[in-house]
Amino acid sequence: MLDSLAHQQDHLDTLYRAMTDRRFLVLTGAGISTSSGIPDYRDSEGVRRGKAPMMYQEFLATPQARRRYWARAMLGWPRVRVAQPNAAHRALAILQQRQHITGLITQNVDTLHDQAGSQGVIELHGSLHRVLCLDCQQRSQRDAIQQLMETQNPYLTGVDAVQAPDGDTLLDPAFEARFEVPRCPYCQGERLKPDVVFFGENVAPSTAAKAMAAVEQSEGLLVVGSSLMAYSAFRLCKAMVEQGKPVIAINLGKTRGDELLQVKIETSCEQLLPLLADRLQ
Repeated sequence: MLDSLAHQQDHLDTLYRAMTDRRFLVLTGAGISTSSGIPDYRDSEGVRRGKAPMMYQEFLATPQARRRYWARAMLGWPRVRVAQPNAAHRALAILQQRQHITGLITQNVDTLHDQAGSQGVIELHGSLHRVLCLDCQQRSQRDAIQQLMETQNPYLTGVDAVQAPDGDTLLDPAFEARFEVPRCPYCQGERLKPDVVFFGENVAPSTAAKAMAAVEQSEGLLVVGSSLMAYSAFRLCKAMVEQGKPVIAINLGKTRGDELLQVKIETSCEQLLPLLADRLQ
């Protein structure tokens, strides 16, 4: 349900007052990309939807697990690849260009902030647009690996699968057994991994340090579309509060950091952020 005009104006006034005299850092989660056609992981109560995603340890453990991952991901990638930034992504890029925000950290792996024009985005959890070889550490473009998979597995052409978060799909296991996993174009290794942080995997120390430095250099934190259930994001909110700086969230539903928030706005970020960009000229 859309907010009434009066409620939207109240939300806008709240953000405007908070951000007029302070330069906020922005932290985004899956909720900012759902209207671009990319599903999120959790409902409004913070409960994970559907089946649990593959864990990092499981992915490493067996060729069968990697076959299962890549078979599903092959069908999920085209929808991620064609996803376009929405009004919320574009509004944040404008706010950065006008120097109303100090920078942007995202938990998302869809690169939609970059596509919208944001600069220096800190990708807390990596990007699906890259593939990492765990054997030789070389990176490839996902489109190149996708072409390999489609050539090697023509039997999956036209198979319909339900889209899941982060480019995954809900695929009948019967389609997985024949799947030929792509090899690394550089070393022919069999352990290709999307260049993202899996569940059960730690954020790279250099990325975590960069995110924390951005927190220290800002005067407040605006959380957009995140339940903050991942500790990598929650810890940034904790650090901000410990430094005596405000944390504001635009999120539909419960967050792990509700008790840390100075203000919580439960409305559509796609509606509110463009209004804020217009107001903060």
